[in-house]
Amino acid sequence: RPPRRLRLRTREHAVAGVDLGASHCRVALMDIGGETLALREDPLSIADGPQAVLGHVERTLRTLLDESGRDAGGLKSIGVGVPGPVEFSTGRPVDPPIMPGWHQFPIPEFFADRFGPRALVDNDVNVMALAEQRRAFPDTRYLLYIKVGTGIGCGIVADSRLHRGAQGSAGDIGHIRVGDVEAPCRCGNTGCLEAVAGGAALARRLSALGLDATSGSDVVRLVKSGNRDAVRMVREAGRAVGEVLAGLVNFFNPDTVVVGGALAAVHDQLLAGVREAVYRRSHPLATHVLRIEPSRTGENAAAIGAGILAVEHALAPRQVDRVLSGAVR
Repeated sequence: RPPRRLRLRTREHAVAGVDLGASHCRVALMDIGGETLALREDPLSIADGPQAVLGHVERTLRTLLDESGRDAGGLKSIGVGVPGPVEFSTGRPVDPPIMPGWHQFPIPEFFADRFGPRALVDNDVNVMALAEQRRAFPDTRYLLYIKVGTGIGCGIVADSRLHRGAQGSAGDIGHIRVGDVEAPCRCGNTGCLEAVAGGAALARRLSALGLDATSGSDVVRLVKSGNRDAVRMVREAGRAVGEVLAGLVNFFNPDTVVVGGALAAVHDQLLAGVREAVYRRSHPLATHVLRIEPSRTGENAAAIGAGILAVEHALAPRQVDRVLSGAVR
């Protein structure tokens, strides 16, 4: 029998990518070719709890489906990025510091009950790393994505695949101790990278100097206005991140490091400190082809990455076999 060429009708099938931040929600509707069909952002506090937050996501997703003329039954997969540790095999958050009420909440089942597909849930930094590697640096096989915002985390792409570790907690660099600083961290320890170089930590230090700063966004505003203390602190934060990153570069030997998150909005100052520390403390062979770049997918990285996670699940061999077996009957 001669072979038959089958082509997926990518525009007819959709997936969703959901980015849940500390104070925002982004929902992207994508076709299974990876093209973004619609994207909506709303202010939303993750501390409102899972029922309120996921209820908002459900309503938003149904609105996007209606506006695009699609039926919820055509949704093939859903990806969700959350700002806390996730056991990827179950899709449940585990003791997330800034997500009260979310511990072990069954996010995948919430979406399965309402849309059919069981959601894939991951840490937001992981899906950001996926977005950067797939969209901005497709020729890179070994990539580290460093998110520098309120907290600090790292997404790891090894041989073009996300590396999550045994339970899904790989890349939690925000709680690596740096120097001899005794700054208290929300995790209960002292001297963590996040407590020294995170956006919230910098805002507290600037506030102590009498400046109007309560968040990483305020730090960015002060840097852009030319405030010398803010510029100095962001450069120092970059060096602290670079000290930790140098160890990762020596250990992992990536060819690309991408820096994103809220503080990456002033990447000239932040990356200056990062590059200084990495190139000073890393082995020459480990930095021979290394490039350290600002994020290219920007604020939509997590929503896009969650959508890509959903696309790749929908197009996994087992899923495709299921579609093809139905097509040839």
